[in-house]
Parts: sequence; structure tokens; C-alpha cells
Amino acid sequence: MKTIKAMSIAAVAALSLMSAASFAQTVTATSLTLDGAEAKIAAQAQQDGAQYKIIEASNGNVVHMTAELYK
Repeated sequence: MKTIKAMSIAAVAALSLMSAASFAQTVTATSLTLDGAEAKIAAQAQQDGAQYKIIEASNGNVVHMTAELYK
């Protein structure tokens, strides 16, 4: 009985992690400016009907930005 409960709990935990991950999508954009890179990410989010959260931005010769889209 304890084994069945443990397996059920593990299955529920795995499914909840998978469902949360299936809603998030990572996108990247490059531009000469921060505003330009964010505009590209915002356009992608709007096209997908999602919101976005910027998780990384780096600046060298160009700006590289990564964001997660979520609904």
C-alpha cells in the first residue's frame, strides 16, 4: 500500500512539473539596442497571445536577450 501511495505521489509531481513547463516557451532576440531586442520579444509574445518575462540580456557589439513567454 505504501508503495502505491509513493508511486502515485511521484506521478502527480512529475505531471505537475510537465504541465507547468509546457506553458513556458523560451525565445531570444538580437538587436543593436535593448529597446530593439525587447520590441522583438514583445512582438513574438503578442503574436502568440502570451506575456513575457526577460530572463537574460547581454551587451557586446549587439544586444542578445532571452525571455520566457507564458500564458
